[in-house]
Amino acid sequence: MSFPSSRKRIQILRAELDKLVALPLTWLTIMGTFILNLLLAAAFTSVGLQGAAGTQSILNIGLATMGYLQAGFIILGIKATCSEYTGGQIRTTLATIPWRGVQLSMKHLALAIITIPAAFMMAASGVLYTFMMMRDTAVGFEIDAMIVALAGATGYLTLTTLLSAAMGALLRRTTPALVVLLGYYFVVSPLMRDFLPGFKNYFPDTAGSYMYMPPSPDELNALTPIQGTGISMLWTLIFISVAIVFYRKRDA
Repeated sequence: MSFPSSRKRIQILRAELDKLVALPLTWLTIMGTFILNLLLAAAFTSVGLQGAAGTQSILNIGLATMGYLQAGFIILGIKATCSEYTGGQIRTTLATIPWRGVQLSMKHLALAIITIPAAFMMAASGVLYTFMMMRDTAVGFEIDAMIVALAGATGYLTLTTLLSAAMGALLRRTTPALVVLLGYYFVVSPLMRDFLPGFKNYFPDTAGSYMYMPPSPDELNALTPIQGTGISMLWTLIFISVAIVFYRKRDA
């Protein structure tokens, strides 16, 4: 089977983007995650105002929601790939687009196009809310540091979404994929950090946290934002590659 032309790949990308935009769960997930992020930002800011606010960074407090915010993007990624299996739409997709590897790659690219602005908006809204409430009490921040942190937070949430989409393509069912990824991010990974401290920086979520949060001065073997980005990207590319291999070989 010949490889599709550039024009055909653009058409496939547009079709995948249209499907994601038309999927109600896409916008419900984004809206629900945005509301949850604001509620969590308000809670963390309130705690900061009641505590020793003078020693706290606005960026640290504003981005404290990231550990919970990632759950919404995990759901978004899984739904993007599993939704086609629910009603058997995947058969129509594969009958229309015979290039399976290209189709799944374009789906991930379309998902990234939607995720990047949503992730930036949510990360920025948390920091902005914290700044508005604590600008007179907490330690400020440099504009350059804020830009780097927001770019890192956006990148981390985007990579998490793409990794989740790959897991959804591998398992093809929403519930098992959610159980595996949410179980890893919120149960397994925190436990592994305690039992395997020497390897914790190589986990996708731990490495990803260095993309937006500066390491503590007392932290040993801390990663730089570039190193954290590299490890997170590697994990994401591995999952996407494995998903494409299985996607091409098995039946719909």
